[in-house]
Amino acid sequence: MTAGSGVLLVLLSLSGALRAHNGDLTARETCKAGFSEEDYTALISENILEGERLLKVAFSRCLGTRGTQYETNSTDFQVKADGTVFATRELWIPSEQVAFTVTAWDHQTAERWDAVVRLLVAQPSSARSTHKKGKQSAAPDASQPPNAVLLPWPQHRNANGLRRQKRDWVIPPINVPENSRGPFPQQLVRIRSDKDNDIPIRYSITGVGADQPPMEVFSIDSMSGRMYVTRPMDREERASYHLRAHAVDMNGNKVENPIDLYIYVIDMNDNRPEFINQVYNGSVDEGSKPGTYVMTVTANDADDSTTANGMVRYRIVTQTPQSPSQNMFTINSETGDIVTVAAGLDREKVQQYTVIVQATDMEGNLNYGLSNTATAIITVTDVNDNPPEFTASTYAGEVPENQVEVVVANLTVMDRDQPHSPNWNAFYRIISGDPSGHFSVRTDPVTNEGMVTVVKAVDYELNRAFMLTVMVSNQAPLAGGVQMSFQSTAGVTISVMDINEAPYFPSNHKLIRLEEGVPAGTVLTTFSAADPDRFMQQAVRYSKLSDPANWLHINTTNGQITTAAVLDRESLYIKNNVYEATFLAADNGIPPASGTGTLQIYLIDINDNAPELLPKEAQICEKPSLNAINITAADADVDPNIGPYVFELPFVPAAVRKNWTITRLNGDYAQLSLRVLYLEAGVYDVPIIVTDSGNPPLSNTSIIKVKVCPCDENGDCTTIGAVAAAGLGTSAIVAILICIVILLTMVLLFVVWMKRREKERHTKQLLIDPEDDVRDNILKYDEEGGGEEDQDYDLSQLQQPESMEHVLSKAPGVRRVDERPVGAEPQYPVRPVVPHPGDIGDFINEGLRAADNDPTAPPYDSLLVFDYEGSGSTAGSVSSLNSSSSGDQDYDYLNQWGPRFKKLADMYGGGEDD
Repeated sequence: MTAGSGVLLVLLSLSGALRAHNGDLTARETCKAGFSEEDYTALISENILEGERLLKVAFSRCLGTRGTQYETNSTDFQVKADGTVFATRELWIPSEQVAFTVTAWDHQTAERWDAVVRLLVAQPSSARSTHKKGKQSAAPDASQPPNAVLLPWPQHRNANGLRRQKRDWVIPPINVPENSRGPFPQQLVRIRSDKDNDIPIRYSITGVGADQPPMEVFSIDSMSGRMYVTRPMDREERASYHLRAHAVDMNGNKVENPIDLYIYVIDMNDNRPEFINQVYNGSVDEGSKPGTYVMTVTANDADDSTTANGMVRYRIVTQTPQSPSQNMFTINSETGDIVTVAAGLDREKVQQYTVIVQATDMEGNLNYGLSNTATAIITVTDVNDNPPEFTASTYAGEVPENQVEVVVANLTVMDRDQPHSPNWNAFYRIISGDPSGHFSVRTDPVTNEGMVTVVKAVDYELNRAFMLTVMVSNQAPLAGGVQMSFQSTAGVTISVMDINEAPYFPSNHKLIRLEEGVPAGTVLTTFSAADPDRFMQQAVRYSKLSDPANWLHINTTNGQITTAAVLDRESLYIKNNVYEATFLAADNGIPPASGTGTLQIYLIDINDNAPELLPKEAQICEKPSLNAINITAADADVDPNIGPYVFELPFVPAAVRKNWTITRLNGDYAQLSLRVLYLEAGVYDVPIIVTDSGNPPLSNTSIIKVKVCPCDENGDCTTIGAVAAAGLGTSAIVAILICIVILLTMVLLFVVWMKRREKERHTKQLLIDPEDDVRDNILKYDEEGGGEEDQDYDLSQLQQPESMEHVLSKAPGVRRVDERPVGAEPQYPVRPVVPHPGDIGDFINEGLRAADNDPTAPPYDSLLVFDYEGSGSTAGSVSSLNSSSSGDQDYDYLNQWGPRFKKLADMYGGGEDD
């Protein structure tokens, strides 16, 4: 050993201080899919062979590892189905470690889980160990006292005498049992450098569990190098720790290179198996053979699955009910698959089994292992092992003829399979007795009964009864080996009831052909109806239902049709040469029934209409070289009784052929033009003979009114020429124009006179101001009475008088005793119909004088009785009010107030009468 080179001594202290924890832990982890560790670490050599196994990763999917696939992000390493990581080719690892990611994924749910794998390169050593979780290949015996193992640096020289570079030694992993009872801190190892003989050394550790969370799980004596664990470990919380040990001098200078320390927590059986579900539901078909798969139950153990602590085994504890055997099912102790072990599963007897399953670790050792239980509910599913059966062998029903969608009979069946399932749902089929398909059997979805329904009308005259054979089956086919029952077939007797049916016309619509123009009374055809009721003696009578032109007559007993008028093809009632009439046939049944029939008469055209000339009016220039008139003809008949037409001028009068000529254009058109060089303007009636091509042909002489007028250079009639052509001379035209001018002059003079008169009326001054002119005006003052304050009366102040016996003696309701005097009434002035504004003053004065001298105008000069005054009133009497007599007063002015105040003037102004 040369100076300057350091050697670290590692004292492995595995004394009896570390003891396994024997107690049970109550904490249990629930199932969580994923890798057992997030970070896997293994020691490898720098040279790796192809296919060499490096480590094994553990993955749990709660429902088993079926369907789980692994992959890595490195092409140099792959993972087998059991989680074994291996090299895909021969490798040389020059670095200290290699890290890659392992991914587990479920191809059904597409879920993915990742874990990191770190491969630490073990430098050359005499004892190399590869870590597998919970195991070590070169570890001191825990029962031996602690030893100090000196790991010197290797020193080699090459052929040239050069010294090879120093390389570190690999420290074997340190195993610590979980759940240790202490006391704590508990020593694990001692780290020492051979340089501590020369200088003081300070030791420290770093990593997860030291200076990284979880903090202070491990500690080290900085002077002695002893490393301790400070509390109990839990492998399920963390299975391994990776620490680095450092050696520095008192100044903090590095004395030795850091060394890696791997601490693994040794698993103890402190976790019971936990089922993923407390209750499992499965199903199996009834009648299944032994060995049929039912379901899988899965329990997970948080302990190390590579040791017996995490190896779970299953067994069935109880089965309820124990029928037909107490051991109907068995379970695979390793996989948890439940299968049938005995025959005899029958849903109609036992519909459900309850099985208690126990999971035990320690490979199922009931003495040392921990156990847990779950419930498996196994439902026996129905298969179609019971055919449907009719509750009766025969059924009966009846149906009226000519009716459909009528339920004739209900067929009841019994099926012991599960209700409202394909094994129970009935399907009915008529196998005989209905060759024409009159009936169908439909299934009631609620009661499963068969409803025999009429889908095609039956006829009593053809079939009075039906004998049907109906077979029932299920929607699902019968299970293998099950035969159809004899009671799955039944007979159905259906009686048909006869009803009165309406007569019908065998040929409807009936078409006949004949020429138009046949005389009245001609027999056309016999349109008779048939009565389908052959077993009823009934009479049929006929009548018209529709005869638009009233051309036909029908015999009421035999249906013979004759003409009542001449049939005309050109009538408005004819459509496409066809006349249509509807007839009614009724029997005398109870109740009576009737049917209708339509008769169509196709009328063949005859030449009974002469052609008519078109147009009726035309216009032509007085010079024949400019234009001509195109003429044609219209005929109400049809081919061949129409064109080509022959157009010709008559010989009488002779002037027609002298002045006009006809030129044929084609079979339907011709041209009428002037024969003479000039014809005086005017209107001419030109007769033209038109003949059709019928057999025999018909001719017609038509008149066309032709206006001959002077034309301009374009061949159009001029305005004067058009008037002249209408038959008016020049003198007549001049007279018409003069009358129009005179009429316009008179209208103009009348308008000027009205304007002038209106102006004079506005300039004349009125005698009174326009605002004071109240003629023909209604003055509205909008006085509607007092407000709410005026209506607040105290009626207690008003009492009925007691001293007015003469008033009270009158009839009820009479209170006024004043009467209108009888005498001659003065004559008021009559207002003139059209008064002049200057007369308004005189009119008002005359009316005022007449009103003043009218004694009949109210108020009348008589006694007025006020009904609510007298004794008993809370208001004081007014009799105490005396007239003032202090001083004389001149009342002569009352005589100036007119006859209305004459009485008052006599009372106060008549002193000389006193």
